Amino acid sequence: MYMLLSIMIFASAEEPVCRQRGNPENPQLSKDGDIMLGGIFSLHSSWKDRQDTYMHKPLPLQCISLNFREFQFTQAMLFAIEEINNSTDLLPGISLGYKIYDTCGSVAKSVRVALALANGNEVASAPSEAPCTRLAQVQAVMGETSSSPCMVIATVIGPFHIPMISHFATCACLSDKTKYPSFLRTIPSDYYQSRALAQLVKHFGWTWVGAIRTNADYGNNGMATFIETAHQLGICLEYSVPFFRTDPPEKIQKTIDIIKASTAKVIVAFLSHMDMDVLLHELSHHNLTGYQWVGSEAWIFDPQIAAMDRHHILDGAIGLSIPKAHVSGMREFMLDVKPLSSSSNEMFTEFWETLFSCKFNQSKSSEGNQRECTGHEDLTGVQNSFTDMSLMPIFNNIYKGVYAVAHALHNFLSCNKTCDNKVQLDPFTILQHIKKIQFKTKEGDEVYFNENGDPAAKYEIINWQPTENGIVDFVTVGLYDASLPAEKQLNLQNKPLIWAQNSKQVPLSVCSEKCPLGTRKVLQKGKPVCCYDCLRCAEGEISNITDSITCVRCHPEFWSNERRDACVKKEAEFLSYEEIMGALLTAASLFGTCATAVVAFIFFRYRKTPIVRANNSELSFLLLFSLTLCFLCSLTFIGRPSEWSCMLRHTAFGITFVLCISCVLGKTIVVLMAFRATLPGSNMMKWFGPVQQRLSVLAFTLIQVIICILWLTISPPFPFKNFKEFKDKIILECALGSAIGFWAVLGYIGLLAMLCFILAFLARKLPDNFNEAKFITFSMLIFCAVWITFIPAYVSSPGKFSVAVEIFAILASSFGLLICIFIPKCYIILLKPEKNTKKNMMGKGAPK
Repeated sequence: MYMLLSIMIFASAEEPVCRQRGNPENPQLSKDGDIMLGGIFSLHSSWKDRQDTYMHKPLPLQCISLNFREFQFTQAMLFAIEEINNSTDLLPGISLGYKIYDTCGSVAKSVRVALALANGNEVASAPSEAPCTRLAQVQAVMGETSSSPCMVIATVIGPFHIPMISHFATCACLSDKTKYPSFLRTIPSDYYQSRALAQLVKHFGWTWVGAIRTNADYGNNGMATFIETAHQLGICLEYSVPFFRTDPPEKIQKTIDIIKASTAKVIVAFLSHMDMDVLLHELSHHNLTGYQWVGSEAWIFDPQIAAMDRHHILDGAIGLSIPKAHVSGMREFMLDVKPLSSSSNEMFTEFWETLFSCKFNQSKSSEGNQRECTGHEDLTGVQNSFTDMSLMPIFNNIYKGVYAVAHALHNFLSCNKTCDNKVQLDPFTILQHIKKIQFKTKEGDEVYFNENGDPAAKYEIINWQPTENGIVDFVTVGLYDASLPAEKQLNLQNKPLIWAQNSKQVPLSVCSEKCPLGTRKVLQKGKPVCCYDCLRCAEGEISNITDSITCVRCHPEFWSNERRDACVKKEAEFLSYEEIMGALLTAASLFGTCATAVVAFIFFRYRKTPIVRANNSELSFLLLFSLTLCFLCSLTFIGRPSEWSCMLRHTAFGITFVLCISCVLGKTIVVLMAFRATLPGSNMMKWFGPVQQRLSVLAFTLIQVIICILWLTISPPFPFKNFKEFKDKIILECALGSAIGFWAVLGYIGLLAMLCFILAFLARKLPDNFNEAKFITFSMLIFCAVWITFIPAYVSSPGKFSVAVEIFAILASSFGLLICIFIPKCYIILLKPEKNTKKNMMGKGAPK
């Protein structure tokens, strides 16, 4: 044990315990300062592919393809730092330095760079200084451009609480402060962009769209939010395919085939600008024109993409962009690249050779027959992505990020005219100050961060409008502000828009055409909700809006029109005087009344003749009066039912018919009693004289009156709207109230009629020349036949026809009584006066 301890002490004396392992990660651009800031950019877009044999230590990545865009981002950071260092108001007496690293777009290298910025690569220069004790870390990091590297870097430096401010990483996942506590950004989160894109698609009525996304955190998270919002807004995705620039050719071909086979004419492209470059090349190769593209902020405002679109694939594209910005002095600074030669000769050499397509003699990377670089080439004549300043809004984001750190340091160091240099720098405290800062830039832009480290979400809506010379003009046609109420967030200006294939008409992209008025949507089995058939509404139902999911049933008093888009009031049907059937029945009723009056007049005129006197003239006149009432009561059944007419029609009919039958019954009993009285020893007539006849009629009628009073008291008839008989009509009828009361009235009439028929039948063969019982029998036979057939006809007749059947039964039975009882007498009175004698009346019939 002692020996082991001695070895450890000896070893520690020979070599420091804390030492750097591996090759140091050196910055591409650096400058010393009192306070150091870090920068992480993909100054190269890719690296040389190599196969590791695992037989020796892997070599560092060899970066290729200098990226002018990222070089511009670097210049924007340097401009902000130089401006702050030259300022007397912000951080007076404090100089900002920087260390800017190149990640080549590699996530693995991003980890190494993050560790280098957090821990430092320097070895102690002074012999007295203990190793690993020097504070080499930066106080804040600017970058990275893409979301996936930002997630890796923020994970590495998060535990150290080093603030990291990105200018272009929009993935909503980075707003999670539990995972990325020190991450902030000056560009809005994709949470808002995705929702804004969904609202934009909905605004133009596109419910059937395709979607292509970058197969990385930026695209996958952004598209997930878009799909969620799209579903809430009733938008369906025919397909959603991932895409990455390094995908094998067969996978890219599969994506092209999906687009070709689709029916959606709108494609939402949530792609990074590098992925859009590759995809656009493939689309041009297959000449896939005619699609309406909806783009995210990563490519919709990119002039490089527009310059590559020689086949006009993206003409008319619409999407969201960061609001335009201008930073005075930045353009001139960025185009003055000569100072780079002093800070990094290697970077300057590669940049200069790429910018002017030339080579220096000492350059090892130059090849071919390129002209020799002099180092004094004129930049003013160069037209490429480096000299293009259209990405100034992103440059402004970097500018605001550097100033946010500077303002936080200004507050932290209690700067006024001078700053407190004795304060120990603490990244955690600086991070807290950055989260709380709120200031305006020299251009008037307000800078602040919310609780998730995100700025306010504001976008411009950009439309690609090709000009006559073939250059695309990025026209701002609207604004989106997430801070406003939901209904006011999307605001499109009254500007003409250009759509796919230079059309001025908004393209149509739906799975199914809109269902017109009068129809409803029925989903197609196994397909999204945007694919449906249009089914016509059933009778009595309507839909008065397009794409209705249900048909609304009309109120019972209304019915659907032929187009099924409006409810119209149902036609009220009742037996009226104006229609033919009502007019005929009215005429028949009046004719019967007049005929009865004529007969009454004839009987009154010849009241002293034997035939009138022999047939009980008092009952005859009472019978004629009741028949008149029977004919007239049928009129109460015609016309619009009312409360009084409903009660009157049934009670008047019941009482008048009982009065009529009572008179006939009285006459029948008189005939029987008269013949019984002629028998020896019979005194029957004294029991059925005129007084008894009147009382019997009164008694029989009084019973019916009592039944009617009970009916009207307990549950009287009332006007009723019948909606069930006919679908498109309202039958106005009189409900019976109490069915027992109605059938009691009819039953009592039937009972008297049957009794009258039986008695008349018994008296039909009594010997006399004029036996009235034969005519009464025949009249009662007609009466009973009519009312027996009335019952099934009444029950089965629809609507107003049931009323007509009842009126017909009243008139038929009334005419039957009038014709059978009185017409033979009138015939003798008027045409056979020789038979109207007492001798003829008293004559006996021939014996049989």
